[in-house]
Amino acid sequence: MTIPSEYRVAAEVFEKFLVDAREESGLATRNQVYTMVEGVLRTFRRRLDVKEALRFADVLPPLLRALFVSDWDVDELKRPFDAREAMSKEVQTLRIDHNFAPYTAIHDVATALRRNIDEDALDRVLATLPDGAREFWRV
Repeated sequence: MTIPSEYRVAAEVFEKFLVDAREESGLATRNQVYTMVEGVLRTFRRRLDVKEALRFADVLPPLLRALFVSDWDVDELKRPFDAREAMSKEVQTLRIDHNFAPYTAIHDVATALRRNIDEDALDRVLATLPDGAREFWRV
């Protein structure tokens, strides 16, 4: 079997996503954008159990999928979905001294994500997740 195309072009897809997220957020560097994206993904992941998170991960491109599951403490208590403002503050706590995520980080990452994946697949999986999941990724 040949290598699936999603793996052959993974780096290009990830770079395009980062560029889109940078343009949405107005951040200056890839490093700033990477931290913002990681913060958003971790904030979302904390609101899912393992099975739910893995269903969500399946719709992500390979490098975003890897980032979503990296450094995961599966024993961390599941948090409820909260107001976007509160969750945005949570995004900003990742590497706090090097985090430049704007208050619009969740919206900015959601916009970039929707540009770079199959939105129908995303919406189908979000419909199977707890209340608040769809709102988290709404643009």
